[in-house]
Amino acid sequence: MRFGAFVPQGWRHDLAGIDTSEHWETMRGIAGDIERLGYESAWVYDHFHTVPEPTQEVTYEAWTLMAALAAATETVRLGQMCTCNTYRPPAYLAKVAASIDVISNGRLEMGIGAGWYEHEHDGYGYEFLSPGGRLGMLREGVEIMRGMWTEEVFDYEGKYYTLKGAICQPKPVQDPHIPIWVAGGGEKVTLRIAAQHASYTNFGITLDQFEHKSTMLAGHCQDLGTDFDSIVRSSNFNVICAESEAEVEEKKRWVYNHFSQYVSEEKAQRTAKEYDLMSGTPEQIAERMKDWERAGMTYAIVYFPDAAYDISSLELFAKEVMPALP
Repeated sequence: MRFGAFVPQGWRHDLAGIDTSEHWETMRGIAGDIERLGYESAWVYDHFHTVPEPTQEVTYEAWTLMAALAAATETVRLGQMCTCNTYRPPAYLAKVAASIDVISNGRLEMGIGAGWYEHEHDGYGYEFLSPGGRLGMLREGVEIMRGMWTEEVFDYEGKYYTLKGAICQPKPVQDPHIPIWVAGGGEKVTLRIAAQHASYTNFGITLDQFEHKSTMLAGHCQDLGTDFDSIVRSSNFNVICAESEAEVEEKKRWVYNHFSQYVSEEKAQRTAKEYDLMSGTPEQIAERMKDWERAGMTYAIVYFPDAAYDISSLELFAKEVMPALP
C-alpha cells in the first residue's frame, strides 16, 4: 500500500494557538517530516474558511502552499485533496500546475473535484451552481487541463468555458501529463468523469461505501471501454495512532478539548467522533487497513489532527503501520 499524509494548514483548526509568525516553519517542518519518514506524498486541502464552522482562524491557500512546498522539499510528491474546480478558471489552474510541476521536478499530483462548501462560494463571490452545474464545470475543467498540458495550442468550446488559442508553456515535466485525481463518489457523474479521465480516485468514508463506489466505478469503466484496474483507488483517513489504547483515548480527548476552544460544543464532539473509524494502536490500525486493501484500496491519505503540536502519531504510523502494509 502507498501512503500520503496531510500538512496542517489551518483549515481544520490545526494551526490554532500557534503564532502566525511560526506557521510557515511549522508547515514546512511537517512536510519535511512526511518526506523523512517515507510517506510517498504530502497533501493540503483547497479551502478558504475553516471547518467544522467558519472562524477567524487561518486557512492557507492550497496552490500558494504547493509552490512553497515544491521549493522546500526534494522527493515527496505534492497533492491537493482536492482542488475546487469552481475557484479558479481551469486554463489558469493548468498553467499554475504546470509551473509547479517544473519547480518540483515532476512531483505534482492534480487533485480536482466539483466543490461543495457553499459558505466559501458566497464569501468569495463564486456562483454556487446546482450539483449538475458544478459537475458539468468539473468535466469541462478536466478536459481543459489535459488539453493545455498536451497540446501546443488549445481551443475549447464548452457550455461553461471557451478557450481560443490557449498556450501553456512550460509544459509539465511529467509525461504524458500530471496525474489527475478525481475526488468524490457521486455515482452518476463524478465516478463517470473519473472512469474517463482519472489516474486516481478518492472516495469512501466507510468500507461498505468504498466497496459500493468501486462497483459503480467499474460499471462506468465498462461502459466507456476504459481500464478499471489501471485506476488507483484511494481514500482519506482521520488517524490517531498511539502505543496503547489509553494513549489513543487521551489523544481523542485532546481533539475535543482543542476544538471546543473554537467551535460549538456539538461540533467539537462531532469532530472528535471522526477519529473513531481509523484510530488505535499500530496493530489495530494495520488490521483495519488490510480490510480496505482487500477491497482494492491501495493508496491511503492520512490526516493527523495534532501534527503541528506533536508528531508522535505521524512518526509511529510511519514506523509501524506502513511496514505492516508493504
